[in-house]
Amino acid sequence: QVQLVESGGGLVQAGGSLSLSCAASGRTFSSVAMGWFRQAAGKEREFVAGISKSGRSTRYADSVKGRFTISRDNAKNTVYLQMNSLKPEDTAVYYCAANSRVGIVPNPYDYDYWGQGTQVTVSS
Repeated sequence: QVQLVESGGGLVQAGGSLSLSCAASGRTFSSVAMGWFRQAAGKEREFVAGISKSGRSTRYADSVKGRFTISRDNAKNTVYLQMNSLKPEDTAVYYCAANSRVGIVPNPYDYDYWGQGTQVTVSS
């Protein structure tokens, strides 16, 4: 079992930055790949970024490439999402998720553990 708790969401103006954190407990953190997903009102949950167990490999959705950076600190059992140049269309509830089986994948159904989500609102 892995328990995940996100923090760092909030309200920011377009062009601004936010940093999200996801603290993990339970299973050895370095044994799971991590992903960030988001879900806007009335839309399906979508992949934002993923990072491998070691942190050496990352993957991003095209919509955030060049603006968002995912990282992890296995010593602190934490994964981060640095979000720069935010746009109103980035507004959503952001979730972190973990999977131990398939690495960095964009399909939310491949992830076994989820946090409760944190709201990010970008005003225009």
